[in-house]
Amino acid sequence: MQDQFPETGADIDPDIIESREWRESLDYVLRHAGPTRVRELIAELQIHARSQGVRLPFAENTPYINTIPPDKQPPYPGSHELEQRVRNIIRWNAMVMVVRANIKDKTLGGHIATYASVCNLYEVAFNHFFRGAGDGYDGDQIYFQPHSSPGVYARAYLEGRLTENHLNNFRQELRPGGGLSSYPHPWLMPDFWSFPTASMGLSAIMAIYQARFNRYLEDRSLKEGNIRNVWAFLGDGETDEPEALGAITLAAREKLDNLIFVVNCNLQRLDGPVRGNGKIIQELEAAFHGAGWHVIKVVWGSGWDPLLAQDHEGLLAKRMTEIVDGQYQKYTVSDGQYQRDHFFGTHPKLMEMSKLLTDEHVRTIRRGGHDTDKIYTAYKAAVEHQGAPTVILAKTIKGYGMGEWGEGKNTAHQQKVIGEEGLRHLRTRFSIPLSDEEIKEAPFYRPPEDSPEIEYIKERRAALGGFIPSRQIVNPGLPKPINEEPFTELMTGTEGREVSTTMVFVRMLSKLLRDPDIGKLIVPIVPDEARTFGMDALFRQCGIYSHAGQLYEPVDKDTLIYYKEAQDGQILEEGITEAGSISSMIAAGTAYSTHGVNTIPFFIFYSMFGFQRVGDLAWAAGDMRARGFLLGGTSG
Repeated sequence: MQDQFPETGADIDPDIIESREWRESLDYVLRHAGPTRVRELIAELQIHARSQGVRLPFAENTPYINTIPPDKQPPYPGSHELEQRVRNIIRWNAMVMVVRANIKDKTLGGHIATYASVCNLYEVAFNHFFRGAGDGYDGDQIYFQPHSSPGVYARAYLEGRLTENHLNNFRQELRPGGGLSSYPHPWLMPDFWSFPTASMGLSAIMAIYQARFNRYLEDRSLKEGNIRNVWAFLGDGETDEPEALGAITLAAREKLDNLIFVVNCNLQRLDGPVRGNGKIIQELEAAFHGAGWHVIKVVWGSGWDPLLAQDHEGLLAKRMTEIVDGQYQKYTVSDGQYQRDHFFGTHPKLMEMSKLLTDEHVRTIRRGGHDTDKIYTAYKAAVEHQGAPTVILAKTIKGYGMGEWGEGKNTAHQQKVIGEEGLRHLRTRFSIPLSDEEIKEAPFYRPPEDSPEIEYIKERRAALGGFIPSRQIVNPGLPKPINEEPFTELMTGTEGREVSTTMVFVRMLSKLLRDPDIGKLIVPIVPDEARTFGMDALFRQCGIYSHAGQLYEPVDKDTLIYYKEAQDGQILEEGITEAGSISSMIAAGTAYSTHGVNTIPFFIFYSMFGFQRVGDLAWAAGDMRARGFLLGGTSG
């Protein structure tokens, strides 16, 4: 063995040398032929290995590091200093909002820790990506993480859209002067929120079908395309809900590159770790990657870049990957020496690498979801990506910035009251210019109107088209009064003939679809029961919507009522999914507000078991002030 590796010495493991040579070869190809050739070679090697009987493990995971390397990061376009000051003020006001409410009434509740973890993810988007309605653009559609609502209110307070009285009435909507709803509720705040997200998991499926409905309107020439993005901010624990991941293959199949999921991976649920003995980011990466999404992982902050640059043997990346989430939570509440000993102490080379860092640096080194440069890089890649939806998996800390009053602790979600000592500590940490005497009252803080902070956030929102969230109530109405002709035949009766109510409805719908004024606005939605309801005659009359058109010759093409898919098709044939169907109904039923197009959805479900599967989404439809028809068709 020494003769085979004479230049390395007897104490060097030949496997290490061999691995290094393979990496150097790959680096050479990458430099001279580019990433496409690297992918081709890896694919060829996999095929060759399998042909030789090597069983390769199925892997939809990449290493537990950032997807986008530092040398691919674009320069940050904003002011780091000003944005940090703005974030600190918003964090303070969001926290004080909940604290003041619970000092007043301990039964009011509220949440501090979620916004603390998602703050940077929001603020980079508010300052550089969320587009408002203006200049021929309808504005991005955003599903906010529900427990983070205090932070959204706190930003609107700085923008001058909400008053201190509103903040004082958090979770007290009926108090004089107006209050703020617990979570995003369009019914309670119809000029502010557009999408209700309080019921865990529903925002994901609603966002997918909203993005698809946006394409539907464009393909049917009911709306001009304007590259409107749909953003959904989800919690990692929320993805346990079946609705959260149940429709992700549809988004990839429909190539919804107007859709961006941002999963706030703070690793914690209400009671404890999301995956204490596993890794939620790796799990979600596999699910989304396997479904066909563009996956971007934002795991580590910039402080890790110099260490990873020295990780020529992959020891650091390997160590990052093998540690489970429960242990990462432990690091959050541990001092630098513990983290150094436990994380780096497993290998002499890792321990040597750690000498570049002080204990304080080890303790405070940031996760990717709190690093604005990393977040901006991920968002820019997401909005520019074409051909597939994007999911950003951002690692954060629940209660980030709260210190011993909740940061990284299993009790963080329930933290609602912080005493005077804690307020003084957080006042200092966030650099809020309040005296110890003022702190006793837990006051809100808003800089003067002409301060750099207020001017900056207003300038950024003006540049991006206006304030968000903001619900635009366009309500265009119908083109003209409905012609009574489609109903005349039905009102005269059937002259003794027995006719099912479902058949009568289908007859009426067929006539309405032919109406020259409102016919194009009707959106029939069926969960794979059109033939059961006698609606198959509409296949050829209206076509079944498919953004790709029809890439095959249907087996029944020679029949009168063949299965006709078309890019401008009118029927939304959703397959066996009542939840997906009513999500389409919600998107169509709120288009009067979100698009200024008064589409009229008819969701026809199978009476025997259709409705009980969508009760929560029916509630969401009501909260969004959706307009349309839900009909139970024939059962049996």
